[in-house]
Amino acid sequence: MIDLYSDASIAAQTPMMQQFLKLKKDHQNVLLFYRMGDFYELFFDDAKRASELLDISLTKRGTAHGQPIPMAGVPYHAVDNYLSRLVQMGQSVAICEQVGDPATSKGPVDRKVVRIVTPGTVTDENLLPDRQDNLIASVFEKNGKTGVLFGLAYLDINSGRFLLNEFEQLADLQATLTRISPAELLYPESFSHTSFIDRDKGARRRPDWEFDLQSAHRVLNQQFNTKELTGFGVVNYSAGLSAAGCLMQYVKDTQRTALPHIRNITIESLHTTILIDSATRKNLELTHNLSGGNDNTLASVLDKTSTPMGSRLLKRWIHMPSREQLEVSARLDAVDALMQGGIFEDGQNYLKQIGDIERIVARLALRSARPRDLARLRNSLAVIPLLKASLNLAKASRLSALINQVEDLPTIVELLNSAIIENPPVLIRDGGVIREGFSPELDELRELSAGATRFVEELEAREREQTGIATLKVGYNRVHGFYIDVSKANSAQVPEHYIRRQTLKNNERYIVPELKEHEEKVLTSQSRSLALEKKLYDELLTSLIEVIQPLQRTAEAIAQLDVLCNFAERAESLNYNKPTLVRGRVINITEGRHPVVEQVMSEPFISNPVDLRDERRLAIITGPNMGGKSTYMRQIALITLMANIGSFVPASQAEIGEIDKIFTRIGASDDLASGRSTFMVEMTETANIMHNATPNSLVLMDEIGRGTSTYDGLSLAWASAEYLATKLRSLTLFATHYFELTEFAHTLEGVINVHLNAQEHQDDIIFMHAVQDGAASKSFGIQVAKLAGLPQEVLSFAKQKLVQLESHGELPNGPSDSLRSATVNNSVTPVMSLLEMSKLQAADIIASTDLDELSPRQAWDLLNQLKNMIR
Repeated sequence: MIDLYSDASIAAQTPMMQQFLKLKKDHQNVLLFYRMGDFYELFFDDAKRASELLDISLTKRGTAHGQPIPMAGVPYHAVDNYLSRLVQMGQSVAICEQVGDPATSKGPVDRKVVRIVTPGTVTDENLLPDRQDNLIASVFEKNGKTGVLFGLAYLDINSGRFLLNEFEQLADLQATLTRISPAELLYPESFSHTSFIDRDKGARRRPDWEFDLQSAHRVLNQQFNTKELTGFGVVNYSAGLSAAGCLMQYVKDTQRTALPHIRNITIESLHTTILIDSATRKNLELTHNLSGGNDNTLASVLDKTSTPMGSRLLKRWIHMPSREQLEVSARLDAVDALMQGGIFEDGQNYLKQIGDIERIVARLALRSARPRDLARLRNSLAVIPLLKASLNLAKASRLSALINQVEDLPTIVELLNSAIIENPPVLIRDGGVIREGFSPELDELRELSAGATRFVEELEAREREQTGIATLKVGYNRVHGFYIDVSKANSAQVPEHYIRRQTLKNNERYIVPELKEHEEKVLTSQSRSLALEKKLYDELLTSLIEVIQPLQRTAEAIAQLDVLCNFAERAESLNYNKPTLVRGRVINITEGRHPVVEQVMSEPFISNPVDLRDERRLAIITGPNMGGKSTYMRQIALITLMANIGSFVPASQAEIGEIDKIFTRIGASDDLASGRSTFMVEMTETANIMHNATPNSLVLMDEIGRGTSTYDGLSLAWASAEYLATKLRSLTLFATHYFELTEFAHTLEGVINVHLNAQEHQDDIIFMHAVQDGAASKSFGIQVAKLAGLPQEVLSFAKQKLVQLESHGELPNGPSDSLRSATVNNSVTPVMSLLEMSKLQAADIIASTDLDELSPRQAWDLLNQLKNMIR
């Protein structure tokens, strides 16, 4: 195989291709967009790959080693669209620009890679989802004396938030990665747990030496301009620092510029957060539904924020509800104050006029801010005094603190007003960005350029008059400059002092010394004007970088104010009420509703209560399928979560105690990629709950044991419920179709029965969706099957079978002492003996046999079969 990047191979190419290969040699793992005129071109394997990914034409240009060189390209003016698609696919792209002057270059114009666009370090407005975080993360695995330690660092380059953490359990690392959902993930070559890393979605395998701890200290101290990291409180997090060092160096390498907005690194404190594992996050459909979309999620109902930065903060709060009741109470009081007199309405009106300051500041820091970013920043800062005045009417300590954190920065507003025109063009290279009056020198150059039009008009009128050629025109193009255009029919009238510049089919073009002199003056003034405007713009960016810190504080406070105003609007619009946070293990909700389901239902939602506390810590929930058990359980978890982020809740009253974790075991699905069956997934999630739940946890268990045989399932459900009630003592909602478990309420302290009601009319069923005390009378399974459309023949046979099983007493009416004894001792004893089951099977055979049709020999064979069956 030919090595394209060997010195000999490169030397054999054309000068242009030599330049390309030298650049590509340093960027072999990314696509190289090589600027040629109005296109970014790709060559060799990059061209083939881009052609497939972007569905663009694959062509050829020249040869290499006797083979045509594949080539593909995209127009430079549409590059953002293509970059966006590539980034969403997890691809990275090196942008190579012309940096030399074509007029003075000998051979190919000098080019260099100016930046590398990667999924986790994107800052371009057109490439980013504006209402969700875009993160890059790094993981590291450290083997110590006490076992394996997992380090995690993650960065939002668009806000400067840089956090690290460490975990002793792989499941905790996975849960955090699920929560933050990084667009790009760096991991070392030696990382031994790659099963959960999706290599097709921004995963980057890095050499182990990039995770060196000493190098991490060096690169982080360089970034923060410190001598040591003690002040950040992270020196004891060696695994996390190793991950952070690799991440920081990677970001520096891709951005190729200073990163002044990344000013510190903090430890992500999970002990002040209600922990939610991956399965629970998925089952509760917080920000993504079970299909992976954004519709019909908690975020879709709660998020009516006015700014993108408020929307992103709200989603972070949803994924990390707080256990600090003082903090949450301050948010609730602020929401309450904003609702008084509709103060939030004025606040939201002003917030809607504020742009994404957080991301504009990041682009300022990276010196990639465009003119319209500065215009948005100017307009946003101008609105801030009005916003502060409107919200000052709400009397709440949290609001006052946030309002004081928002800085007006009038000098910056004045600077941007004087420097940037009202509606600037997209790019500074287009010119016309700097306002007239900001620079006298620029105004003078522009006047020269503007005067060119008047000069041309005057010259054209004068030459027409002097030559008598009415059709004479003075024109301009980039190739030949200014010219006097005369048709060949009038060429005889051309004066002798005209110098021929170009001959066309029907026209002749001329130049005169006066026009040539003017051309040089105009072209010089235009280029000088653009160069000066670019210089002034760069100086403006430099002055704005000095106020990055107050701008970041302002953006952070505005995001919080936006979320709090949003909570007030949601509470008023959706009839939410203020929850009460109390000490102890309590979840007491009156007339609770599911925040999402009630929004998509056409009929009124049936509200339901719950009262969980130490003496009522496990509720066995029975009732028919489709009766609303899962919805009821999920709404309890969502109301609990909403209360702990500072939102009012869909209930007439709610007391929420000190919850540390929320677990769910709801739904059934195979994990085919890992080779796990539905039942295996169910048991894995159940095991996670049994190992990690505490007395302060909220646990939702739905139909444990349904993935296996009746007796195995009943035994597992029995043992799980008893363990939760007696050992873990967690606040638990336990939905089941095993009616045997309802006996727990009579035999175990702290267990209660509730059911969702339904009414039966002949073979039909009406779901009441109302929660009532006590156990359900039956499952109504056959009636639900009828609603699903099962054939009548199947339903009839099922009813006959049900009567038969109930008459033979196949399933006990209550828990047997032998089963309880077995579950306590971690073993399972079948409720029904093998002899009893064989008798039922024999009875089935007899019931289905027409004895009148049997011959004596067939009757004897049947009798022998039955005898052997029950022996």
